[in-house]
Amino acid sequence: MTTSASLLPVSGRLAWWATAWLRGLVGPDDLLDAVLAGDVTHVVAGAEGPTGLVPALAAARAGGADAVGAAFPVSGDPVALRGPREFTGAAIDAGEAVVLLGAGAGWVPRAVGRAVEWDTYTVDRRPPPDLGEADRGLRAAVLATANDLARLDVARWRPEVADALHDLRAGEPVSAPPGVPTRCLDLAGRALHLGWVVDLALDDEGAAVSASEMSARRDALLPLERAVRHALTAACSPDGWPPA
Repeated sequence: MTTSASLLPVSGRLAWWATAWLRGLVGPDDLLDAVLAGDVTHVVAGAEGPTGLVPALAAARAGGADAVGAAFPVSGDPVALRGPREFTGAAIDAGEAVVLLGAGAGWVPRAVGRAVEWDTYTVDRRPPPDLGEADRGLRAAVLATANDLARLDVARWRPEVADALHDLRAGEPVSAPPGVPTRCLDLAGRALHLGWVVDLALDDEGAAVSASEMSARRDALLPLERAVRHALTAACSPDGWPPA
């Protein structure tokens, strides 16, 4: 989901920094520096052709957008999305999307070389993600996954995975704009750390495992992977944040 352990997926970065820009907390240069994060450019494809990120957000604000929320869905789990089908399907294919809250629009990112193009869709209003539920779900999934992987003798084939799972305080340092609640910053950091743990546990380079062992490992990790996506969605969705 990320290009490095401490970098939010692009939809999460856009949700945080575009929300801060819409609320007058950061300037356009800060917004672009944070969202691009090394990309050459980002453009938004609309009915009148592609446009830059800041002008597209300005148009969305004129259309009623007051914040931007993220979602990280997969097939069978369209977390925080209510459709329509075309938008949800594109978001699932990409593994992420943003919703321009109040404007009835959604954007789905698509990499084009070192650039990102955001495709625009009309979207249905979604229920706000539950931050507390996502936090509790992540904590529960860590404990359940640690127990399941212990039965699979994770310490033998990936000792660093066992260590990382048992350090419940671990979290990645994440850069956030003003206005992001500390609780969301903490949840995003833990989710990124645990997403890295899932990737590491599924990396079989140098490890000889049978098909049945691999299947058991994936089954053990699936609840944690789901909890990570839900945690990132909640942390990057201002419609579910606690009151300031």
